[in-house]
Parts: sequence; C-alpha cells; structure tokens
Amino acid sequence: MKAQMNKPLSQFRKLCGALAAAAVLSTTLFVAVPSAQADPHDKCRHRIEKAEARLDEAIRHHGERSPQAEARRRDLNAERERCWEKYHGWWDGRDHQWHNDRDWDHDHDHDHP
Repeated sequence: MKAQMNKPLSQFRKLCGALAAAAVLSTTLFVAVPSAQADPHDKCRHRIEKAEARLDEAIRHHGERSPQAEARRRDLNAERERCWEKYHGWWDGRDHQWHNDRDWDHDHDHDHP
C-alpha cells in the first residue's frame, strides 16, 4: 500500500524535473538567440578592419608606396566595395564610423608618416 502512495509523488517529482529542464532550456534559447543574430554589418566591419591592419603592416615593413602596400590598398578597397554593394555603406576603422558616401578613394586610407 505504501508503494502505491509513493508512485504519484514520484511521478510529480519527474514532472517537476521536466518542467524545470524546459524552463532552463527556453531561458537559454531566449538569451542566446539575440547574440547569435549579430548585426550583419559586423562582418563587413571586421573584414575592413583586417584589411586596414594588413595595409598598415605592409606600410610599416615595406613603405607607403611599395608594391606590397599598393596590393593591400587594393584589397582594402575591394572590401570597402563589397560592403558598399551589400549595405550602401563602408566602415572606416581609423575614424570608427560608417560612411554613407562611396568616397573611400578620397584619402580615407590616410597618409602614413
């Protein structure tokens, strides 16, 4: 008789455990989904910043008008063009801002000392 009385209690505990697990899972998904959907501009910004860093490195190692710097400058402009085509904007990592004009060829890679 006692075993029969414990059966509903056991089922209740299992139900509570399942509900708790479901609550934790739904909270985790609720919190994780916004971070998983980052701003699509972030990818463009990141790629441009990497290209800017490669240009800076080429200038430091080979000079402002070296073939290596010119190649990295073309790569940077290609990344800017890619972002412009997709978002009608481009990121300037030195000024830390988005530009809405297609004007990166107007000395936005700045002269380096």
